[in-house]
Amino acid sequence: MASARASAAAVGTLAAPVEQLRRLAVELRLLLPGVRVGEARETTKEFNREAFWRRLSECLPCRGLPSLLPHVATPCPRAFPPPLPLLDEAAVTVSGEATALTEAFSRPPLPSPQETQMFCEQIHAAIKAIIAVYYSLPKDQGITLRKLVRSATLDIVDGMAQLVEVLFVTPAQSPENSDLISCNSVWVACQQVPRIPRDNKAAALSVLTKSVDLVKDAHEEMERAVEECDPYCGLLNDTEEDSSDNRGEEEDEVLGCPNNRDSYWSEEDQELIIPCLALVRASRACLKKIRISVAENGKKEQVAQLDDIVDISDEISPSVDDLALSIYPPMCHLTVRINSAKLVSVLKKALEITKASHVTPQPEDSWIPLLINAVDHCINRIKELTQNELEL
Repeated sequence: MASARASAAAVGTLAAPVEQLRRLAVELRLLLPGVRVGEARETTKEFNREAFWRRLSECLPCRGLPSLLPHVATPCPRAFPPPLPLLDEAAVTVSGEATALTEAFSRPPLPSPQETQMFCEQIHAAIKAIIAVYYSLPKDQGITLRKLVRSATLDIVDGMAQLVEVLFVTPAQSPENSDLISCNSVWVACQQVPRIPRDNKAAALSVLTKSVDLVKDAHEEMERAVEECDPYCGLLNDTEEDSSDNRGEEEDEVLGCPNNRDSYWSEEDQELIIPCLALVRASRACLKKIRISVAENGKKEQVAQLDDIVDISDEISPSVDDLALSIYPPMCHLTVRINSAKLVSVLKKALEITKASHVTPQPEDSWIPLLINAVDHCINRIKELTQNELEL
């Protein structure tokens, strides 16, 4: 009798479902800073890569909806789901909890305080579990690999927090609720986990490929603008086209684009753009050759050298972006000179680190000196064209 009264009293102290969801969202948000800066947990045990990525022999239970929710349809369980590696299992658990929570709170009647408490506890436990998996990956397996696992973990935690926030802020069954939930990133983030590279070499190739693509996009955008002789691809012209007939020639020269240096390149600007484009093209070639060298000669056990190559190569794309932005009018030639020099410094350092590493078995390989010469030619031409800026 006393236990029944205690149980009733405990139930009475539970917060309302929406309030419990609000608190859960806050707790999940508080976990994010720790994951961003957290280090691998120290342990006396030797790290077993196969165990970390192992394929579990036991079957994973279907993360269906709790049986105590009669108003929610339970998905058909899988009797023999495929075995998954440890990190994949954790992501499957999070995804299942997200689905169960969404189903429970997107249709009436809403769960009771007791049911909500159970949901919150399970979600919190699932999120803590996947964070623990990330922390179990030591640094000596590669910083590049750890960064990718950390990024995936952050996406999952942030996605779950977003989902919980949507459910307690937006009323159930409203169109806004459905739209936000359908686009929620937690499921997408969980689905990306099996695609995470399993070793540092694969992680390095993944990051280098992304850098190559980013520099390729920047180069193509610059080329399009130059080919059209319109740095803003007509965006400024289109807004004024309809009213241009009502303006006189003199007014066009003052307000229109053709003679407005804030919107168009001068002849000196266009001359300077040529070696800038060549430098960006050389940057793309450097990244492609580095990626090929890592793919062909990189060794999984050489994690530190692979990390060094990725770290410096990762600076190339932002440096290219800085140079690309500086060529848009009104162009400051001194800024172009400075940004070009910064990019050249990064490129040479990347080539030097690559040359000194195991991915270049023959340091005298001709492609590195050729790229260094190409980069030097570009920067020397840029310095010639911007020399007057230094003398002013």
